[in-house]
Amino acid sequence: MRRPVTARQPVVVKVGSSSVIATDGGLDDTAVGRVVDHVVSLARRGNPPVLVTSGSIAAGFPALDLTERPTEIAELQVAAAIGQTKLVERYAAHFADQDLAVAQVLLTKDVLGNRSQYLNARAALDRMLALGVIPVVNENDTVAVDELKLGDNDQLAAITAHLIGAGMLVILTDTEGLYTDDPRLTSDAKLLSAVEHTDDVLDRIRRATSVGSLGSGGVVTKVAAARMAAFSGIPTVIASADVPDVVENAISGIEVGTWIDPRPNSLSARKLWIAFGLAAVGSIAVDDGAVHAISSSGGSLLAVGLTGVNGEFLRGDAVEVLDGSGSLVAKGISRFGSKDLIEGAGHHSDTIGGEVIHRDDLVVLT
Repeated sequence: MRRPVTARQPVVVKVGSSSVIATDGGLDDTAVGRVVDHVVSLARRGNPPVLVTSGSIAAGFPALDLTERPTEIAELQVAAAIGQTKLVERYAAHFADQDLAVAQVLLTKDVLGNRSQYLNARAALDRMLALGVIPVVNENDTVAVDELKLGDNDQLAAITAHLIGAGMLVILTDTEGLYTDDPRLTSDAKLLSAVEHTDDVLDRIRRATSVGSLGSGGVVTKVAAARMAAFSGIPTVIASADVPDVVENAISGIEVGTWIDPRPNSLSARKLWIAFGLAAVGSIAVDDGAVHAISSSGGSLLAVGLTGVNGEFLRGDAVEVLDGSGSLVAKGISRFGSKDLIEGAGHHSDTIGGEVIHRDDLVVLT
């Protein structure tokens, strides 16, 4: 299942707050240097690296006399604004010691949903890599309120991997990889060496694990990021930042951490945005015929296949598509509001005026 990254393919390395922040708050300069060494190993091998880093909020703790993550958005924004300058300065200093220049890139998750932003971000990153500059990417935490609440730099790393057509996403954390259970709570938890992105075990460990103390991510966001990368056709390795040569081993196909195998075919940027960038407002249940039509035949979702509507939503909202057992089958942008669909469920599409979700606005997730 594992395979090496080919020559000259770019690689995205994501590092969490716990891997660069001291236990009492503030930056751990030794840990930052260790991360830089991992990234430099990619550049020396000829695989252009992009570093997606968390830690800006925690890096701002000392200036505000904070010992734990604030809960108020305004305080989070101030801590991020202070900490981001400190974080990038430390990265820049360590990369300069190895004759490499860095560029700060602040993104938000909605870059996938805006065609102009998407193209501009991709062009800028591609140019940086061509010039041998190391992009240091972070969320724009000072203004991105939704992202501050979600804390999903892991998913931002998956978006970045999609933007640059990465050969691999490597998520560095404070554990050896993904386990069958939370290893802090269960003594017999076993490290997962390799899994498919559709494996049920990912859902089980996502439900069983908790959030970290310094950042706001955890296994939940890492699983979501790995699946997002998988839908871009990009494999993910989740491993410990403290393991020597961990990134070099990961891209060489050597067994380290947890490998998440991707889909054979990638989604477009727009469909990736529909699948992972839009919050579902409601859901619609469909019969077996509709499931077959959208998942096996590549068709649009028609009203005749609807068996139920859950929640209140409007035309243009994202909704989940569930089968008869309640399992998630797909996600898409509804062309009708919930009231119209309740009236039109089970009837011919002409009754309500067309497809419920056109295939161009539908992502099959099974």
